[in-house]
Amino acid sequence: MFLKSIRLTHFKNYLSGKFTFSEKINCVVGLNGMGKTNLLDAIYFLCMCKSRFLNSDRYILLKDEKEPVDFFRLEGQFFKNDKKLKVVAKVRPGNLKEFECEGAQYERLYEHVGVFPVIFVAPDDANLLLDGSESRRLLMDNVLSQMYPEYLLALVGYNRILKQRNAALKQFAERGGFSPTLIQAYDEQFLAPAQLIFEYRSRFTEAFSPLLESFYKAISGGREQAGCKYESDLQGGDFQDILKKNADKDRLLARTTAGVHRDDIAFEMDGFPLKRFASQGQLKSFVLAAKLAQYESLRLQKKDPPILLLDDLFDKLDDTRVKNLLALLSGAQFGQIFLTDTHEQRAEEIVKEYYPDFKKIIIENGKNRTHIS
Repeated sequence: MFLKSIRLTHFKNYLSGKFTFSEKINCVVGLNGMGKTNLLDAIYFLCMCKSRFLNSDRYILLKDEKEPVDFFRLEGQFFKNDKKLKVVAKVRPGNLKEFECEGAQYERLYEHVGVFPVIFVAPDDANLLLDGSESRRLLMDNVLSQMYPEYLLALVGYNRILKQRNAALKQFAERGGFSPTLIQAYDEQFLAPAQLIFEYRSRFTEAFSPLLESFYKAISGGREQAGCKYESDLQGGDFQDILKKNADKDRLLARTTAGVHRDDIAFEMDGFPLKRFASQGQLKSFVLAAKLAQYESLRLQKKDPPILLLDDLFDKLDDTRVKNLLALLSGAQFGQIFLTDTHEQRAEEIVKEYYPDFKKIIIENGKNRTHIS
């Protein structure tokens, strides 16, 4: 599977533009602020129905003071199983969000997620290791949602019930009174999606850990051993019993204090907590290994290489680790790759050693100046 071309209209800093790509590696170069990352985000949006960076579509709209716009559109030509497939996203923030594949509109957006698998590696991925547990849950959710539609449905359902339960607990705390019947009703709705999420995450991390170890060894040169462990409240017993046990605590704190929304992955290096003992170079290598383990998990399940988006790669690693990574990416299991860099000559010199036929795309102010193959 690969993306042959994309057309952008009113997307971030692109008034309009069209790009064609190599099915193997594409090097997107240009100064900061020109639109390199925005191009990668447009590709991600076509695959995932959302931006990698922005929670609201209204922030994606082109800012044009002369002629304000109220919509953006993306059109991509994919090749999958030797078939050409046109995907169109039409978005009018606050009013309309439609996705079409070959002219047929999806009734629900989740039906499109996972059809064209994608992994995005961005500079802020260090948050996976250094921030709270939400970032690490997203690591699992991103891949599992592309693998299994039932997981995405369970996750959406669980989060909806969680929001409603927390709102009720907050209202009880602010206004007085309490309805055990209402809370029990939410608890009963919680059980099935929570159990499914827990089981899928458990299986995922069991397979993910050896992949993480293997990729970290390849990138770093094998100096340390990487690993991870899944942590969940549901490992302590039946979720219904856990909710009952925490009922008084939930009422006191006016929020749901146990559940899969508190799950985490504990990353380790040589058996010690990563964030306490890893150097900056080790952290960068670990993040890339984690993202590539995501990639491989998705590839193995989908039987098709995902699109790999690597943003600002060369500023993450020293020359040795960059070369180790590119040698790794030149393997047969990797499909279409996009990477960005601010230094045109540096990118070309490094990439052509492993990909003589790479495609270079130069971005200037949201425009494609030239293509060089």
